Amino acid sequence: MNNNDIVQKLWNLCDVLRDDGINYSDYVTELVLLLFLKMVHEKTEAGLFNKHPLPEGCRWSDIEKKSGLNLLDDYKQILYKLSTGKDAEGNPVHNDKLILAIYSDAQTRLREPRHLEQLIKSLDKIDWFSLDKDGLGDLYEGLLEKNANETKSGAGQYFTPRALIDSMVRCIKPTPGEVIQDPAAGTAGFLIAADRHMKGLTDSYIDLETKKAVFQKNKAFIGVELVPSTRRLALMNCLLHGMEGDDEGVVHLGNSLGQVGASLPEADIILANPPFGTSKGGDASITRDDLTFPTSNKQLAFLQHIYRNLKPGGRAAVVLPDNVLFETGVGKDVRSDLMAKCNLHTILRLPTGIFYAAGVKTNVLFFTKGSVKDKLQEENCTENTWIYDLRSNMPSFGKRTPFGQSHLKPFELVYGDDAHGQSPRQVGEWSFTEEGKVKDETFSRWQCFSRDFIRDSKDDSLDISWIKDKNSIDAADLGTPEELAGEALTELKGAIGDLEQLLASLGLEVKV
Repeated sequence: MNNNDIVQKLWNLCDVLRDDGINYSDYVTELVLLLFLKMVHEKTEAGLFNKHPLPEGCRWSDIEKKSGLNLLDDYKQILYKLSTGKDAEGNPVHNDKLILAIYSDAQTRLREPRHLEQLIKSLDKIDWFSLDKDGLGDLYEGLLEKNANETKSGAGQYFTPRALIDSMVRCIKPTPGEVIQDPAAGTAGFLIAADRHMKGLTDSYIDLETKKAVFQKNKAFIGVELVPSTRRLALMNCLLHGMEGDDEGVVHLGNSLGQVGASLPEADIILANPPFGTSKGGDASITRDDLTFPTSNKQLAFLQHIYRNLKPGGRAAVVLPDNVLFETGVGKDVRSDLMAKCNLHTILRLPTGIFYAAGVKTNVLFFTKGSVKDKLQEENCTENTWIYDLRSNMPSFGKRTPFGQSHLKPFELVYGDDAHGQSPRQVGEWSFTEEGKVKDETFSRWQCFSRDFIRDSKDDSLDISWIKDKNSIDAADLGTPEELAGEALTELKGAIGDLEQLLASLGLEVKV
């Protein structure tokens, strides 16, 4: 039984939740409260935890053999104890801040004991031992991805395609000892991918000295998430991957566009996919008073936070929608400031259809704080920006045409091995074109634009395209205004004639 098979079995359990009147959007939250108990049990049994993370009386073994009302009542009490640290009489049960954060305000909406019993028995039947040591964490991520793909809300609003996350991490190349931050963490996909990458370099940190291994476990990663239920998923995800973080866990609850973000320490690496949209006020409002360019555009605010919060020489990869590349006013100011303080060396134009919001056009910006020669430089740091067009003449991605690693491999090859984007580069990458490798560089998906060109010819807009999309209509092919007007008049007269014939056939008088 492979990972995908188990994910599908878990997703099928949502039918049980539906039978108990639980809303579609609450499926994963309800399921993971129980699933986490099981996964912690399996990892503890396999010796992957030094000690059981959950207090006695609040473990899988305390419910797996029970049934009826006793089962449902005991499960509700377990959730209460885990979320408050106390029992019903107010006696202390535990004081683990991470578990308190994971189960904060946790409560089940299940009403039928038989449904809970069915879920428990189904989880017990799964062959957990068919997974490797990281399999439980990967399985959890698979469930989140399934939810993102199957629902129009919920996980879809914060889930970044796994293929894109992994590609960005491979380009940025995090190394042990670096502090890695995601100010819009979601379910912690970027942080976990960075951790997985470094574990692959160090035999799961076994090759590191004890002090450095502890740093990786507790201090290397820091994320911020605004939505409590999403943060719960992130904390579970991290813990199942062996990432504990500080007393608040790897992902803190708060607003990166507020005081929490202003107090974050500088990072060596920032990986992020900030939420789309503009600030609407309330808890999600932009309250930072330390940003140079005040704005209601959340992406522009996040972008300012990211390049300001990098250490000198630090590097970032951030997903941003097209409007950030061409918006005037504050948008131009932020882009100019970014290119002054950082070396914006690479932009990846992503295809449409890979995110939950249909038609959203996005890009990945790769940049390093400072210039190539001086990481402390704060002016004129960008000299050239390379752009890879993975959008023009690409298929429409979705369930039938999934977006995967194969589509990103050509970009990674031309990006090169240098994490700061300084590998030798040359124009001439023609992947994904019907023509194949041709001599005409206008077909190349990989082009370089100087800072002078961006400033003088584009007025600091980064919305740069050069490949003619086969589905687009060239204005030069449309004809003169007189010809267009004549064609429209001919079509209109024809339509009037058809209507007159229809009215006549119905025996109706035509009045002009």
